[in-house]
Amino acid sequence: MYWRRRLIAGIGAVVVIVVVIILIVWLSSGSGSAPDSKNAAAKSSASTSAPAPSTQSAPPSSEAPSGGGDHGDGGDPSATPAPPAPAQPSGNPAADSGVPGCSDQSLSVVLYTDKPTYTVGDQPVFTIVTTNGGLAACSRDVGKAAQNVIVRTLDGSRTLWSAQDCAPDKGVNIQVLQPGQQVSDTVTWSGTTSSPGCTKKRVQVAAGGYQATAKMGERESAPITFNVVAPAQAPAQQ
Repeated sequence: MYWRRRLIAGIGAVVVIVVVIILIVWLSSGSGSAPDSKNAAAKSSASTSAPAPSTQSAPPSSEAPSGGGDHGDGGDPSATPAPPAPAQPSGNPAADSGVPGCSDQSLSVVLYTDKPTYTVGDQPVFTIVTTNGGLAACSRDVGKAAQNVIVRTLDGSRTLWSAQDCAPDKGVNIQVLQPGQQVSDTVTWSGTTSSPGCTKKRVQVAAGGYQATAKMGERESAPITFNVVAPAQAPAQQ
């Protein structure tokens, strides 16, 4: 009986100790979780009370950009741009008519002289006649800049003079040519030689036979011939 009492007393003491340990652990865990609960509550309150960040962008500035951009004069960029100026007509009815241009192949070019024989020192006058040989109307520059007259030796082997060498005329004359329509112009030759760019000394041509051709663009006429003769000698006085 004595040992039984001692065993029961020991078991009771162990149970008391275990209960005390459990109480201590429970109290310590409860006190540790209380601050966490308070912190969590504080964080939740802060997150709900803080204002949400605004997603609206800042209003655009009313000042023009410093670089000017498309508004070089520093004006309001939001202003409506002025409409483009309408295209101005060229002032040439032929150029504004919309008629297609005459090709070189559709042209016929013929050259004439004002007389068949000249005296050394004369200035021959050549006439260029250009005809639209096509079947439809077309436009063409028939001005001085587009035409040329070339004088060569009679056999055509050497060029003596060209209207575009020394004082080329840059005149433009665009015409609408109906089928078969002709336009003419004249070119005067000084009777002297020339060179491209007029770099060489010009001299009077000697008496002899010569040929000349006309060009309108790249279309060239058939050559024509003419003569230059020496001036008549005055009869010797008795």
